[in-house]
Amino acid sequence: MSSQLRWQSVAKGLGTLVPVVSGLANSAAGHPVSARYFYSVWLRHLSRIAQVRPQFTFDVVAELGPGDALGMGMCALLSGARRYIGLDRLAFGLRADNLKMLDELHALFASRAAIPGDDEFPGVYPRLQHYGFPAQVLDDARLASSLAPERMARLRQALVGDMQFTEDSLLSYAAPWDSSELVQKASVDLLVSQAVLEHVDDVNSAYAAMHRWLKPTGLMSHRIDYTCHGITHDWYGHWTVAPAMWRVVRGKRAYLINRLPHSAHLAALQRSGFEVLACDATIADRPAPAEEVRIAHQASDLAVKGAFLIVRTAGG
Repeated sequence: MSSQLRWQSVAKGLGTLVPVVSGLANSAAGHPVSARYFYSVWLRHLSRIAQVRPQFTFDVVAELGPGDALGMGMCALLSGARRYIGLDRLAFGLRADNLKMLDELHALFASRAAIPGDDEFPGVYPRLQHYGFPAQVLDDARLASSLAPERMARLRQALVGDMQFTEDSLLSYAAPWDSSELVQKASVDLLVSQAVLEHVDDVNSAYAAMHRWLKPTGLMSHRIDYTCHGITHDWYGHWTVAPAMWRVVRGKRAYLINRLPHSAHLAALQRSGFEVLACDATIADRPAPAEEVRIAHQASDLAVKGAFLIVRTAGG
């Protein structure tokens, strides 16, 4: 066994081979997070996009991997989006506190609260130079409409509804996303994900689907975390594990992490017809030792712990 692996990681993988345990392997989307977390993540995406395309507007927003809390979707709708589409790998049961979270998010937007920064969320990216409320993107007129009482009532109703795909739906949800034909071609203005694409096994199919969904004038913003997610002792340790042992760690989980480095995602985006407009890479203080890495990589990958990408269709 690799000296990098934590024993808990191996135990979890082996545990999923036990029938009574395997059903629990992916029964939850992750640790509960707060309204302030979603507010921070969403406004960081918007603020960074505004630096790349100042006049960008979004009517339909889609998210890959919302999990059990539709916080990003609520933020998108409270920011003036007409529709939000949540696309997940598994159909997680929605959290019981989503309505409470909506009220908390409404209060943050209504007060034009500053973006919660790195002191409160040190592990959240992208990082910004300034964390003031992005009034240049979300002006008073836009917020007056999106936060109006009648719209809030519709959103509350949508959160407890069936979230079906209809043209006038505020909020729609589909899982599994990769077998869904519900998202129409060239219908999405903005597609976002936060620490999700490192969990997707077939990134080529994923990016190809996103290319179908995105409008020619649309944008994607993705934060990808290339680290080990606690599976190994060092941030790069998952890249040092032999394939046979990695299959043990994976077990029968529906997803884990795909172990793809930065260059692999950039190449997959290019193959799918995308062009990267901005890339904020997170550089490790201690790069991975090249002689220990067992996956295909470029030399530059060994120090890249994560990246925030803003992408458009090539020629868009």
